[in-house]
Amino acid sequence: MKQTVRRYKDSLALYNVERDRRLTFGQLHELTNRVCHILEGKFGLKEGDRYATLLENDNMALLHFWMTKGKATALWLGMRDSLQEHLHQIDWVGARVVFIEERLLEQYYDQLRSRGVVMVAMDKPWQSMEGVYDFWDLVPQASSQDPGDEFIYEDVRKHMAIMRFTGGTTGQPKCTMYSISNVFSAGLNPIHFIELYPFEQPKALLCTPITHASGAVMLPAYFKGGKVITLNRVDIDLMCQTVAQDRTDLIYVVPTVLYRMLDMGLPEKYDLSSLRTIRYGASPISPAKLEELLAQFGPVFVQGYASTECWPPATILGRGEHGLDNEEQRQILKSVGSPVPGVEVMICDDEGNETPPHQEGEIWIRGGNTIAGYYNDPEQTQANFTENGFWKSGDIGYRDEAGRIYLVDRKKDMIITGGFNVYAQEVENALNAHPAVQNSAVVGVPDEYWGEMVCGVVLLKEGASATSDELIAFCKENLTRYKVPKRIDFVEELPLSAVGKLLRRKVRKQYWDDSQRNIH
Repeated sequence: MKQTVRRYKDSLALYNVERDRRLTFGQLHELTNRVCHILEGKFGLKEGDRYATLLENDNMALLHFWMTKGKATALWLGMRDSLQEHLHQIDWVGARVVFIEERLLEQYYDQLRSRGVVMVAMDKPWQSMEGVYDFWDLVPQASSQDPGDEFIYEDVRKHMAIMRFTGGTTGQPKCTMYSISNVFSAGLNPIHFIELYPFEQPKALLCTPITHASGAVMLPAYFKGGKVITLNRVDIDLMCQTVAQDRTDLIYVVPTVLYRMLDMGLPEKYDLSSLRTIRYGASPISPAKLEELLAQFGPVFVQGYASTECWPPATILGRGEHGLDNEEQRQILKSVGSPVPGVEVMICDDEGNETPPHQEGEIWIRGGNTIAGYYNDPEQTQANFTENGFWKSGDIGYRDEAGRIYLVDRKKDMIITGGFNVYAQEVENALNAHPAVQNSAVVGVPDEYWGEMVCGVVLLKEGASATSDELIAFCKENLTRYKVPKRIDFVEELPLSAVGKLLRRKVRKQYWDDSQRNIH
């Protein structure tokens, strides 16, 4: 990273649109050096200690991959998660410092102070509070010199760079651990690099959370001397205005955003001629809508298939594979592309044997992008990882003769709605807490806009009554917004196994029978 700064020192590295804040490579390097010294010198965080970030894109962009130069481990919290989820994650890893948006202080202060957690507000707090510091007051007090720390590149047991949480199949979150090798595979993989930015000093605009999928395109831009432009929300008109004004080369969006873009006549309203790459992912895309998008925006699309456990992408479907000239090309649009160099993707049967082409099995992944396991969770690590380093994705798919991977179904009870993961058990727990509900099954059902819609199938207690609106409102009090069911169906019985276990897949099948595949 220091070498990149030497090459591009005076070029712009970051532009935060809402704040109209611009930082050159040299300024970003100096700022993050100072933050590393703040963490160690001011707050005493050394190797093995953790801090957390609870930040919108503009502030998170200051403390992103560039902070891996420091000793302390970063826990990236998702802004869309709830207070209780954040507290659980902070407790799980023992974070001692939280970088937080000033507007969240009132809501979070008492809970964090009771844990002895120090807060660093990214804007000046409206009043003086014990244990709360102003980020921009701290920065000039710290040294701008490079921390000079050295780490074991691949071994997460020696040094953990970043931690993120994902949901578990039981509804309990699992904490993923990233080594330096995992992190930098985002910027070093040649195919990912070339497909994203086949040119020098690109401009990339990111409006979805950079703590999630879109963050994987930041290091490739950085290493090519590019400028990362951030928005804090998905505002399609503002995004297009920024593309036109800044002559942006790349945007990262999830399929639900692409579907909205399709209906807005954007090429007629804005000058989008600078766009050379529209990178999409985080959830499967409708092949029919992808054909419409290609017709409207041209051959600028690149897809990647990844997960929290194997992030950045394990496969890439490049712009040259997004064709409409014949039926063979249209079939390829249904795939998620081919494995990137250095990453192995196998389709395995229940015994772990690789299947031949076109035979379905579970997708297993191993490579520099794949984590070694879950922090402080040996049971889930053993269940989801093999001894030789493969992660069992829980996705069902097959490969063609050329090695392209096609998704068919999901083995685990996970719903991907609008690019966000929702685990059925967590939503069922919320529904089942309602006094009128005897039992429920939560499944993802096909939806043109969301990809999958969270649907609750509810069995009421005998003699009890409840409406769909009532149950949805109840869930809103206990779940993060994107996890709340958008649809409630009432049934007189739910399918159970001989031992009384809910057969969620049978419930799901009723909604997917008319679909060409069981995952959108």
